[in-house]
Amino acid sequence: MRAAYIEQTGGIDEIKVGELPIPVIKETEVLVKTIAASVNFVDTFVRAGGFKTELVFPFVIGRDAVGTVVKVGANVKDFRIGDLVWTNSMGYDGRQGTTSELVAIPSERLFEVPSGVDPIKLVASVHSSATAAILLDDILQVEEGHHILIEGAAGHVGLKLVSLAKSLGLVVSTTSNKRDFEKLSQNGVQSTNDYHQPVLEIPDNFDYIVDTSGKVDLQDNLDKLNLRGQVGLITAPKSNQFTFNVSQMYTSTKSIKGFVISHATLPQLQKAGSLLNQSFAAGKLLNDEVLQLPMEKAADAQKLLAEGQTQGKKIVLKMTEKKL
Repeated sequence: MRAAYIEQTGGIDEIKVGELPIPVIKETEVLVKTIAASVNFVDTFVRAGGFKTELVFPFVIGRDAVGTVVKVGANVKDFRIGDLVWTNSMGYDGRQGTTSELVAIPSERLFEVPSGVDPIKLVASVHSSATAAILLDDILQVEEGHHILIEGAAGHVGLKLVSLAKSLGLVVSTTSNKRDFEKLSQNGVQSTNDYHQPVLEIPDNFDYIVDTSGKVDLQDNLDKLNLRGQVGLITAPKSNQFTFNVSQMYTSTKSIKGFVISHATLPQLQKAGSLLNQSFAAGKLLNDEVLQLPMEKAADAQKLLAEGQTQGKKIVLKMTEKKL
């Protein structure tokens, strides 16, 4: 089978596209004929060796994919040949990646694509959507009716946070460029705020604040929290440094919680998958602009992403369509 893989960690030139053996599935695995795999920043970290995780070489790159079931293991009960499915937790922790014509996926890490949902739009969405879902539902454990401020809300993760926060019954405020105000208002945002202005000028306080940009001073966010409020961090500033008033934080029972999806547990991923499929079936979370490239352009895709040349689009690598 054709695959995009590396034989050691390093630069983008380590990515090769060529023939690898067809995976042999275990009793609890499913063999999926891949339609497409998305490209995320974490893929560049794994390839470069910056994200330390168990890799078996040759290592197929990529972690998210959508495709069709072509074979099921003896102990698999939930999937059948011909099912359209997706995954978002391959390509790290000893598991081979998804940028190949065929992928062996543990059935517990697989989800059906809801009827009528565009598989390309779905696979473009799942990484940022799952990040948003786990952060809100499990890490922050948000409560219906509470107020959340999403900073940098017009980005990939920001828009997913807005949509999921609304579905979870939160009152949503945002910061973004003014040009995105109308789009955010149409998505149910109660208060849109210019991200060029200091967050302290926003008149309201919040129960939860999520900074997707890393550009807001941590102390400013802490000052905008209500009693027992929480700040969710999914990124850090380039300086990788924050200062804040520790006494003011803990005496107000405030907290700072960080999260990266690479450390999500299997139960968290499974719960998020169910939540995402509910949204996908309702036509939500599928608003990314997509740049489609063939699998042979896997190295180019990572280069475009690393150099910030995607123009806000999600990159999706399509596999060659051929009969097995």
